[in-house]
Amino acid sequence: MNFFTPGPEDSFPTSDYAEKKTFFSPKEIIFRSQGRAKVFTISSRLQTIVLTLLVLFGAWSFYSYYIYNRSGVIISYKDKEIIETRDAYVQLMTDFVTLNKNINEMMASLEKKNAKAEIENYKKQASIVEDRIKQITEEKEWLSSDALSEKITLNEALLQRDIAASERDELKERLKEMENIIKDIKAAELDVLEKVEKIAAREVGKIKNAFNSINVPLKRNGLYFNALANSKKGANSGGPYIPAPKQRLKDEKLNDKISKIFEDVDKWEYYKEVAEYVPLGKPVWSYWVTSHYGSRSDPFNGKAARHKGIDLASRTGNKIKVQARGKVTRAEYAGGYGNLVVVDHGNGFQTKYAHMHKIYVKKGDYVEIDDVLGEVGSTGRSTGPHLHYEVLYKGHSIDPMPFIKAKIS
Repeated sequence: MNFFTPGPEDSFPTSDYAEKKTFFSPKEIIFRSQGRAKVFTISSRLQTIVLTLLVLFGAWSFYSYYIYNRSGVIISYKDKEIIETRDAYVQLMTDFVTLNKNINEMMASLEKKNAKAEIENYKKQASIVEDRIKQITEEKEWLSSDALSEKITLNEALLQRDIAASERDELKERLKEMENIIKDIKAAELDVLEKVEKIAAREVGKIKNAFNSINVPLKRNGLYFNALANSKKGANSGGPYIPAPKQRLKDEKLNDKISKIFEDVDKWEYYKEVAEYVPLGKPVWSYWVTSHYGSRSDPFNGKAARHKGIDLASRTGNKIKVQARGKVTRAEYAGGYGNLVVVDHGNGFQTKYAHMHKIYVKKGDYVEIDDVLGEVGSTGRSTGPHLHYEVLYKGHSIDPMPFIKAKIS
């Protein structure tokens, strides 16, 4: 029996029409193994699901990439703001330590001639610290939680915002503590300034009391010494210094107190400088009075006489010290005075030192307080070792005892 087996050239005729297939038409996958074939069919629905998943995965990848880069920018910005906050806090701490240190140095600096400059410098530093605190707490935009919320909207950045807000709140608390500490310091400063004011008033009071005591013998001669009316050595003007109202602190109470300190300290310095040219104190350390000022019996002939000074008995060789600044106008042997030194202190005051054993200075010398003029002796018209001490004001002999007792410590 013969069978007809069609060959390639004897294929069946095909139709001229081929059905059009869609993109998601079913697909077949054939696997051959050991002479057997397995066919897997991928339906249109499965293809649609797979493509949808791929699109969603791509969109999610793009969104994650965008979020990552956006968060990096915001986090970098927040890191910069946090660093600025920390730097501002560190700077504030530095200024605070400097201000606190200046308070401790204020009392020591008042004895110096540049006391006003020290206080002025302190005022400037206190004002800088006050301005810096306000700048940090009020003027920084990033300290506003509303502004911070508007800038950060992404989930990853929200975490950084919370961290920054926490640090911000902590810094605000510290700044608040700093403000409270500075308030306490200001209160302490007021206490210190009040003590300084009392010290200045007490010292000025001591000098005024000394001037009042020496005015007692001056009034007996129709004279009066007015410290504010007399010029300092080498100057023709005086009076207390009152600072102009410049660079005032915002704290009026502290500003008024500092201005008052300026006035009191300057008045103190003025009186101290005037007192340096008034012979207040004893010219010899150890003595006893053998003859007072005024009427007495002459030690040689017993007749009534007028004694223009006071005799301070002391051991030969004891040092004689000048008690005010001035210029030596005489340093020589002068008859009955023996070895004599005369010092002109300005403002009408002169002192005389007679019967000296030795003279250490010469005419024209300028002397300072406690400079040694010579030694106690018994030269000239003298009955024994002593210092004949005279005080003159505007050419009039004055009782020296109030000047000796009016030593200012």
